Amino acid sequence: MAFFGTNAASAAQQFGFYAVAGYRLYCLDGVSKVSSAEWIDAADDEAAIEVAKDTHDGHECELWQGKRLVARLDLRRRG
Repeated sequence: MAFFGTNAASAAQQFGFYAVAGYRLYCLDGVSKVSSAEWIDAADDEAAIEVAKDTHDGHECELWQGKRLVARLDLRRRG
C-alpha cells in the first residue's frame, strides 16, 4: 500500500500504529551472572525502565537496547 504525500511515520500514526523499541532486560544472580532475560517493547528508555521496575522487583538487572547499556537497576528489597 502506498501513502502519497506523507512519510511512513505519519502514516503509521494516522492509522493508530506507534513505533516501539526493543529492549533486553537481564536479571542477575548473586554473583553478577545472568539468571534470566526477557524482551521489553517500549516507546523509549524511560518507559522500558518503568516496565522493568514494575515486573522485576527483588532483582538486580541491566537494561540494554542493542549494544547500548540503558540502565543498571537494583530492584532488590532492602530490609
